[in-house]
Amino acid sequence: VLFGRETPERGIEKGLLEQAHGGIVYFDEVADMPLGTQSKILRVLTEQQFARVGGNDKVRVDLRVISSTTRNLSTEIAAGRFRQELYDRLNVVPIAVPPLEERREDIPELALHFIENFNRTQGLPLRQISDEAQALMQTIAWPGNVRQLRNVVERVLIMGDDGPIDARELPGQSESPVDDGRIVLSGGLATLPLRDARELFEREYLLTQINRFGGNISRTATFVGMERSALHRKLKSLGVTTTSKSGARVAHLEGDEDDESLEEAL
Repeated sequence: VLFGRETPERGIEKGLLEQAHGGIVYFDEVADMPLGTQSKILRVLTEQQFARVGGNDKVRVDLRVISSTTRNLSTEIAAGRFRQELYDRLNVVPIAVPPLEERREDIPELALHFIENFNRTQGLPLRQISDEAQALMQTIAWPGNVRQLRNVVERVLIMGDDGPIDARELPGQSESPVDDGRIVLSGGLATLPLRDARELFEREYLLTQINRFGGNISRTATFVGMERSALHRKLKSLGVTTTSKSGARVAHLEGDEDDESLEEAL
């Protein structure tokens, strides 16, 4: 209960806002907050006081508020689902938190952090991550971002043994795409002429590798076995460019716009 309550039977029960007096309160997924609750929170932030449910006395509070959302609040405001006034009160120091796909170089370090945490809190094996598994973790899609990575690491630790984590233990890797030395082509790629298929493969491969190394062209060139200048020429011919976003460099096709909303901490 945010605001607490007062009843003849139980007396005063302090709510979360009152308990956080002099400290910080965090609203996770603030866009999910009902409009009625938004109005009450806005009043608390404006007046720094509120009345408990069932009570008449005003309770004064001194709070710092941190909130987060994975939604685009401008869109929510336009749709009438979020109050503009509350957004303005919360949006003092906005921080855009980039998705994992824009900080792929951080994925192995985050995975090791989760392994150590699960070992300390649940007694799960303190496993290392093989080079192949690290490379795969940096290339597969993570639509659920850090929460998804955390869940995958936990599942691998529960289901696996004590040895290094192997790439085959990761989601969707139970069947290898290589059979007797042959790579199994997807249906779409197999229907293209050689020139188009090669260009498509090179484009997707280099996009993946550049983002895996955080936009670092030199590290990418070393891994793929090309001279840096040759890689630059290849990227230009394929229409691949890099731009700075959320503190990291991200590779994309020229003219592409990323419309995905970022998680915002307000």
